[in-house]
Amino acid sequence: MVGHHGQVDTSSDSSKSRRHELATFLRSRRERITPDDVGLPPGSRRRTPGLRREEVAQLAGVGVTWYTWLEQGRDINASAQVLEAVARTLRMDHQERQHLFRLAGIAPLAPDAECAMLPTHLQDVLDQLDPFPALVSSPRFDLLAYNRAYNYLVDDVDHILPEERNLIWLFFTHPAWIEVCDGWDAAGNYLVAQLRARMATHLDDPMWNELVDRLLAASAEFAQRWERHDVTAAAMAVKRFRNQLVGELHLNATKLWLGRTGVAQLTTYSPVNEETRHRLERLVELAPAVALTPATAAS
Repeated sequence: MVGHHGQVDTSSDSSKSRRHELATFLRSRRERITPDDVGLPPGSRRRTPGLRREEVAQLAGVGVTWYTWLEQGRDINASAQVLEAVARTLRMDHQERQHLFRLAGIAPLAPDAECAMLPTHLQDVLDQLDPFPALVSSPRFDLLAYNRAYNYLVDDVDHILPEERNLIWLFFTHPAWIEVCDGWDAAGNYLVAQLRARMATHLDDPMWNELVDRLLAASAEFAQRWERHDVTAAAMAVKRFRNQLVGELHLNATKLWLGRTGVAQLTTYSPVNEETRHRLERLVELAPAVALTPATAAS
């Protein structure tokens, strides 16, 4: 297609290619799941392996015609909520889910669907807590929201890919998190015990299992703790961070569960002493204008 000024317009071809790839991807995911996997009778005279299109549509709560068109690569709109339902039905793991949303050309929901329903004004609450660092995390420790003070407490969170913003993943794999936390061993024991305890109700959830598999492959420190099967560990009374901009910070952590079913947790860090209070105020003043470098190891 030729566009304005005689230039070839490739946007249409690109869109068609992406829809074709989306259609192929959906079919491949559907064909790997058996009726028994999702509690359906096997039936008879199945011409193709896996689930039928109408079965996927029924399980995902979407129209059969709409899903058929989606899998045929037609030019239709798909919302994040509907794609989320399709991803769950087809038992996609984290990487597959991200791929699905990229092919559909839309931004994915927060990792936990219920967490995505948190009120939009929650960010206003977090911002009002500055200079006290504050964040909201999912039961799986995905970082869902945070204020400016927390953004620069350890490293520049804004510059970390959204799919990497998981507190346990960062703690065990990100150099800044490893270096800046005083009492890293004790904090690691607590985080892994918390993850294992919470996972008891998510053993069949591919996204939880995908996180653990990634951590086991990436961190020997995590793997050693995971193999202990601990579900309790003492939390540190005072959290200590060696911030590269303002120095040592001594903080108390206050945690509150949010939402009607307590699906997300608000954590606020308050200063233990006046020196830390002044340093937090200084951190918020300095942070926006300073480019962070790898954190200095805590002494």
